[in-house]
Amino acid sequence: MKNKKQIRNIETLGNPADLGLKPLESLDPDRIADFDELLTAMSRTSFNGRSLGEALDVMEEMITDPECLVVGTFSGAMTVAKMGTIICRMIDNGWLDVIISTGALMAHGFIESIGLKHYKYEKHLMDDKDLFAHGFNRVYDTLEPEINFIQAEDIIHRVMQEINEDELLCSEVICRKIGKYLHENFQGAGILKSAYDKNVPVYIPAFTDSELALDIATHMLRKNSRLLESHDCSEPPYPFNPFLDLMSYTRKIAGSRKIGLFTIGGGVPRNWAQQVGPFLEIANQRLENIDLPLRRFQYGVRICPEPVHWGGLSGCTYQEGVSWGKFVPRDQ
Repeated sequence: MKNKKQIRNIETLGNPADLGLKPLESLDPDRIADFDELLTAMSRTSFNGRSLGEALDVMEEMITDPECLVVGTFSGAMTVAKMGTIICRMIDNGWLDVIISTGALMAHGFIESIGLKHYKYEKHLMDDKDLFAHGFNRVYDTLEPEINFIQAEDIIHRVMQEINEDELLCSEVICRKIGKYLHENFQGAGILKSAYDKNVPVYIPAFTDSELALDIATHMLRKNSRLLESHDCSEPPYPFNPFLDLMSYTRKIAGSRKIGLFTIGGGVPRNWAQQVGPFLEIANQRLENIDLPLRRFQYGVRICPEPVHWGGLSGCTYQEGVSWGKFVPRDQ
């Protein structure tokens, strides 16, 4: 016996209005006067346009929530791509309370903040072999002249000369000292300068993976050229302890009622920022003398081209972070 066709009864079809569904609207450029209105209108369209518009709503709510500590994480070649001023303005306007970044991003931004330039790569003029010979470092379609690094290293040398060789350092302390030097000696905008002015801590979890760290290491070698000769270097000048960064950041998170995350890219800065939830939970579970408040991110805005299906953290959704205890579930 053949199966009868499954035909839906018209009387049982759902009414979108009864279900509370929101109608979409066609994007009308004649009704848009500025970028804010454009994103708001895009929130009523589809696909990535809607995601951008909804991200604006989350960002606005996160920034205007007086109880929320906003953490910004940044990776990729943003400052080489001339996006550094955007981060400066976010700091200046009070949108960010904490910054976590790659070292390279801060190094290239530092170069820009002392008045040096990046340049457009003209492939018909030089190939990469020629670029190396002339001291031009290529980042995709942009050039960073080697002479920039030389001038930057000279300034880092001056900053380090003002620090006692016995002072215990971490990335937050070093970034603050560089920001202070920029504040006192340079007129232009700079991420570390703005962070210093607004008392926003800057953490670089993988600090030695940066030109800033290489400049500091070079300064150390000026003090003790034998550091590269053997493993017997237990007392290098300017001792560095990255756990000071972790404890400082954790104190800030634990002392806040709500926390929000704004991420561009992913990588180490994003993971380092998010692991604070599991860290607080681990400490409470395993240490008898510890009683810390548990914290999970209530807000999150992520801008990253990495697709989720590769399995890496850069592309993973915030929803995945719920399983790790990093984010509050949507129904809470």
